[in-house]
Amino acid sequence: MIDLSSKDLEQLENKGISKEKVANQIETFKEGIPFVDLVKAAVISNGILRFSEKEQEGLVQYFEQNRGHLDLLKFVPASGAASRMFKAMFNFLDAFDPKKETLSEYLDRTGDSDAKKFTDQMHKLPFYGLIMDRIKDNASNKDEEAYLFVKEMLGEDRLNYGFYPKGLLPFHAYDSGSATPFEEHLKEAALYAKTEGKAHLHFTVSPQHDEMFKDEESKVGPKISEATDTQFLISYSNQKPSTDTIAVDMENQPFKNGDGSILFRPGGHGALIENLNEQDADIIFIKNIDNVVVDKNLEKVANSKKMLAGVLRKVQAKAFDYARLLEDNEVSPEKSDEIKSFLERELNVRMPKNYDDLDVNEQLAILKDKLNRPIRICGMVKNEGEPGGGPFWVKDVEGNISLQIIESAQIDLSDQEQEAILKNSTHFNPVDLVCGVRNHKGEKYDLLDFVDPKQGFITGKTQEGKELKALELPGLWNGAMAFWNTLFVEVPLVTFNPVKTVNDLLKPTHQA
Repeated sequence: MIDLSSKDLEQLENKGISKEKVANQIETFKEGIPFVDLVKAAVISNGILRFSEKEQEGLVQYFEQNRGHLDLLKFVPASGAASRMFKAMFNFLDAFDPKKETLSEYLDRTGDSDAKKFTDQMHKLPFYGLIMDRIKDNASNKDEEAYLFVKEMLGEDRLNYGFYPKGLLPFHAYDSGSATPFEEHLKEAALYAKTEGKAHLHFTVSPQHDEMFKDEESKVGPKISEATDTQFLISYSNQKPSTDTIAVDMENQPFKNGDGSILFRPGGHGALIENLNEQDADIIFIKNIDNVVVDKNLEKVANSKKMLAGVLRKVQAKAFDYARLLEDNEVSPEKSDEIKSFLERELNVRMPKNYDDLDVNEQLAILKDKLNRPIRICGMVKNEGEPGGGPFWVKDVEGNISLQIIESAQIDLSDQEQEAILKNSTHFNPVDLVCGVRNHKGEKYDLLDFVDPKQGFITGKTQEGKELKALELPGLWNGAMAFWNTLFVEVPLVTFNPVKTVNDLLKPTHQA
């Protein structure tokens, strides 16, 4: 075990982290996290389902017919701060001085394509009118106006958008005013996550933004509630301090801050599996806060979500029937083969290599284990060069093959074979998940039982000028759901409109 002082132990206790957990994390640093072993990319007809328009309509209808008695929840990871979104414009403020050079001289000198795009098209931004009113008559020319616009947008004593959570920035401009992602998520929830007039939403937010989200809810909630005839039941949670991970020095010893305390860092979005685990519903829709659409595309997006929920309910109905048979021990050899075939064909489950050599009881135990798992239906969009995780068939250390969402950082790109598989992938994951977290008796699974801790990431960082190693937990839709039953379904590109940088707001899909 590692050597921890009484002060260290007190720090662990305050964070709710056990000594064993820290020891396991340090062991992970020592062993390293192996790259995943890609078998092949999941493609249409081999890992990804594609439905015709008629089939999609049938699935939407199936969900609509069933939704009346279902508990539905929309779960939105919303703790992302907007600072990264404005990184290029913070750089622009530092590097450009309108008193010393013109904007075109600056752009020629630096080749700053982000600043060029922003200043050329800033009239399309949802907060353009607001900022122009605030800087009115302050600029002596267009170049100074562009500079003052960015300064007003980001200045700590001004709008301070870099401090905001992404979910509370103006994203879309309508005739009636601008709308934040928070507001857009309410509109969506009213279309596909509502039963008996009520829609439940859960947002995971950073503690420093708690009040800001509640203020936004009190401002826009009643308006959207009236417009959609929906009662919104909204809850919030923060990432838990107990999910922070220890940082180590280059000798794999706990990294100490200047004051002698151990450095812990947030564990990444994989920590949210604990927040998700505290939610309970028949169907949980998961979608990132910055992936929203303007009103004209709402119906298409809602139908796509309903289609995925229809897929989930259909496959769940069969899985639950089989789970009941297995529980009652009413399984003939023929029925056992039927269940195996269902798992393989409809839930993408791969059996152990020695399955046929096992006796009947061992086979039934495997079928039971494979059936009794949470199910996730993951929307996949055609890859058009956007960064993000992709769908792959992956082999684990025991030789088991399964469908997983894998990030490029998990792949050994120096291995030509692995790199070729990555290049052959046709789709990627827009974080568009519909989850079934209850078993055939309506009991909720403990989602922490289905995490693969070997799918985290180790990254190099610096703190106070010293090198350190940091551990990121297995991503929420990556290793944190590694042992779920997984289906990938192609969804239309209109469902994917993330805003990673402020310039993404200039795209046609964000113009109302």
